[in-house]
Amino acid sequence: MAGTDITMTINQQNMTIEELKAVMQEYGIAGAGGAGFPSYGKLSEKIETLILNCAECEPLIKVHRQMLALHAKGIIAALRRVAETVGASEILIALKPSYKEAIEAVEAEIIHTPQVAIRYLKEAYPVGDEVVTIYEATGKVVPPGSIPIEVGVAVFNVETAYNIYLAIEKKQPVSYKYLTIAGEVENPVTVKLPIGMSVKEAVSFGGNITTKDPVFLAGGPMTGSIVKGHELITKTSNAILVLPSDHYVIRKKNSNAVIDMQRAMASCCQCRMCTDLCPRYLLGHPIEPHEFMRSATTGVTKNLSPFLDTYFCSSCGLCEMFSCMQNLSPRSLINAYKNGLIQNGVKKPEHPEQSPVNLIREYRMVPEERLIARIDLEKYDSPAPLKEETKHADTVKLLLKQHIGAPASCVVTIGQRVTSGEMIAKAAPGALSLPVHASIDGVITEIGETFITISNIS
Repeated sequence: MAGTDITMTINQQNMTIEELKAVMQEYGIAGAGGAGFPSYGKLSEKIETLILNCAECEPLIKVHRQMLALHAKGIIAALRRVAETVGASEILIALKPSYKEAIEAVEAEIIHTPQVAIRYLKEAYPVGDEVVTIYEATGKVVPPGSIPIEVGVAVFNVETAYNIYLAIEKKQPVSYKYLTIAGEVENPVTVKLPIGMSVKEAVSFGGNITTKDPVFLAGGPMTGSIVKGHELITKTSNAILVLPSDHYVIRKKNSNAVIDMQRAMASCCQCRMCTDLCPRYLLGHPIEPHEFMRSATTGVTKNLSPFLDTYFCSSCGLCEMFSCMQNLSPRSLINAYKNGLIQNGVKKPEHPEQSPVNLIREYRMVPEERLIARIDLEKYDSPAPLKEETKHADTVKLLLKQHIGAPASCVVTIGQRVTSGEMIAKAAPGALSLPVHASIDGVITEIGETFITISNIS
């Protein structure tokens, strides 16, 4: 659908699913965290329940609760529009009781709207995992290896919902990002900055770095990854944490798979703690990390289930960051095996066995406060207040692929002047794909196979 057609559509009170999909694709809306699934791909007439995920799953990240407190009106308006379009019967706002300001803002917006309700989540990790959030909010279990729509649910996080609002009401594409800067910085803060800015530039908004040998971690301490200063902020960035190179979290991220296996062979005592605290296992999914560790460390392949079941691990990291008293790395080894299976063309089991939800599940959820203490992050758990003004960048480097699916293709030339919000790369036709928009005013200075650079330096 052309831009002019979309402009006409978004001014209409009623939209079809296909029209809303076109709007969300044209304005480049992807999941604002995780793998960045293009949001239009979630829309379906099968949706009965729409969930706003404001769990803020990872320790130290403050983005979603702060955005919801500030932009509740627009976010809930967007959810209502999506619900009306797909025919969903209810909207659930899933958040934690400690998010007082966000709760007040939501309550003020939904007081006369019975279709929208708050669902309180436990102050535990990883309740922000989509499958866990759905169970906590609705009591429904997403089958192993399946997706939320199979139980009539669609989940959007707070920033994604806000981007839907901006697209529908303001005709504004995704060109900037909210993210928390925390850890070893003078002034932990949550900022709004242009997509395509470097990690090092983003960190500078938190003030001086306060450790001699800093390491940058993109995302949270549990599922995030180590990045270099020259790497880029994308549509899925939600935090940059600065930690000392010898910090527990960094040491775990830098572990070596060969050494991890040798240590597991020497030390794994089959205590079952990795399994007994596994969030997916407790929901009845066929993943038992201790069984995998036994099979992998002994080399016994008579029973292939522990290896094939690695497909059902959510990679939350609880097993290796919190549960294991031997400080082993089940998650890392499981990921290594899973990647090996994928590379060798071994398919996910088609009809995995699903057990009932474990009766003692609620007693085995890990309190976030205990997790933060366990991984030595207490001194970094600061408010990191949100600064709403958009930060300035002289140059941005925008990746053509910032999400699951096909990359966008460039539609500009070197020397061409563009303005913020202008489309510079179009979505791949006939594929799951999103366009890329300029995040600053400037001139196209470089075009590569995977990126476009814009500079506003005269």
